[in-house]
Amino acid sequence: MVTMKKIAELCGVSRGTVDRALNGRGRVNAETAAMIKKMAEQLGYEPNPAGKALAARKNHPVIGVLLPSEGNAFFNDVIHGMDRAASSYAIYGLTVRYYPMKGYDIDKQLHLMEQMKGKVNALIISPIDDVRIAKAIDELVDAGIFVVTVVNDIKSSKRHCYVGSDYFNGGETACALLDALLGGKAKVGIVMGSCQVLGHCERLEGFQHRMEKASGFSIVDIIENGDDEICSYERTKHLLDDHQDISAMFLLAGGVYGACRAIMQLPEQERPLTIAFDSVPSTVEMMRKGIVKAILYQHPTRQGRMAINIAFEYLVNGRMPDKKNYIMKNEIRLLENL
Repeated sequence: MVTMKKIAELCGVSRGTVDRALNGRGRVNAETAAMIKKMAEQLGYEPNPAGKALAARKNHPVIGVLLPSEGNAFFNDVIHGMDRAASSYAIYGLTVRYYPMKGYDIDKQLHLMEQMKGKVNALIISPIDDVRIAKAIDELVDAGIFVVTVVNDIKSSKRHCYVGSDYFNGGETACALLDALLGGKAKVGIVMGSCQVLGHCERLEGFQHRMEKASGFSIVDIIENGDDEICSYERTKHLLDDHQDISAMFLLAGGVYGACRAIMQLPEQERPLTIAFDSVPSTVEMMRKGIVKAILYQHPTRQGRMAINIAFEYLVNGRMPDKKNYIMKNEIRLLENL
């Protein structure tokens, strides 16, 4: 194990100088500090976990998590991953504070971000794609807050990195799956969460892009449900009543259970072939009932765990993310391989 004492001996300085150079505890000649850091990197030096934990507890690192998780079961697994990661860092005094909200109310999200100021060192957020949200993120970054977007990203902001799925590819994959199941011909009804969410729009764009290879496909209508089950039921029912020729349904975000309840009101032989995203319990129930044929899975627990890990590495170890986007692969899952 490489120690500060060993680095000090090789650099010809005191252990205290090494400690100050590596941990920013006092003034060290810039040339000497650079030499010490280079030596530490070459030797693969890792701080003693107990020492790191003690230093971190003194700083009381706090991560704020802002998710549209109220009424959206998908985020249960994201939060589970976050909780598991946070518990492993308890020795470092890491605190995670959740700021839940329902749906995609821009003013509400801005209000919660304002509440966090002065209370958190890092923010993990599933943002609404709006210029005001991007500006608020930029202000937090400029104030020294480390920002990770999770599940959904946002255009033109200074966020440090994104953790989530490739939404465009998710839409392409969904269309390719329907193409394979229906033999290249379908009239498709699409239920999306919100056009204010970048990922939902990209998933739709990916679906439409892949449709260029399926000349027998047409989109009958696209409705938004705000990821709300009641709204999803009501609007899907109207969609099916107005377009009785729909042969396929693509449920590209939340509100799957509500949409499926509307589909179940049709005679069995008239029900469209339906695919959705995410293996939340209510969607699995609909798969068992034969309403949902397949889902696309985007590793929500892993997304949550990775977002916390990245924030922890920055707050405790001072490590910036090594890339801007951490992408989870979209996977096709049937009831048999859930």
